[in-house]
Amino acid sequence: MNVAICGYGAGNVRSVEIAFRRLGAQITTDVGAADLAVLPGVGSARAAMAGLRERGHDLALRERFDKGRPVFGICLGLQLALDWTEEDGGVDGLGLVPGRSTRLTAGRVPRMGWAEVDDRGAFYFAHSYAAETPHATAWSEGVVAEARFGSFVGCQFHPEKSGALGARYLEEALSLSRV
Repeated sequence: MNVAICGYGAGNVRSVEIAFRRLGAQITTDVGAADLAVLPGVGSARAAMAGLRERGHDLALRERFDKGRPVFGICLGLQLALDWTEEDGGVDGLGLVPGRSTRLTAGRVPRMGWAEVDDRGAFYFAHSYAAETPHATAWSEGVVAEARFGSFVGCQFHPEKSGALGARYLEEALSLSRV
């Protein structure tokens, strides 16, 4: 199984790479040919989108999605897959998933630490913005925790930092490319 992690000059690329290697995945730089493309997420939306454009990952991810090939987003990666985010004064996203990302205004901001996701168990979160999309498939404390649309699956939490439960979630992400 080949996994391309779409780096953009910041983020959790190394920890995501290590987590997928533990599951037996081979890491590749070829986003188009990979079995699964991963959009990791740590950092600011504007810088991340600029980094994706510089590397051609924005176009490669859109092409994959248009062809029905699996794309998996983590945290900011979920937010960047949306149409738009209000972070950094407003930034256009990749437009893979209808919706937008808005700043959290209730509860703890930034929202950091472990939190339950529906009845799936506790995962590790670290974010100040959250997805608003009709394609939400899981929630945590009233916040979208997962969204699925077409060949895209994204989670607001960090499975690579969520222990055994996170590893099982990443195994599910790998299974997207086996369908």
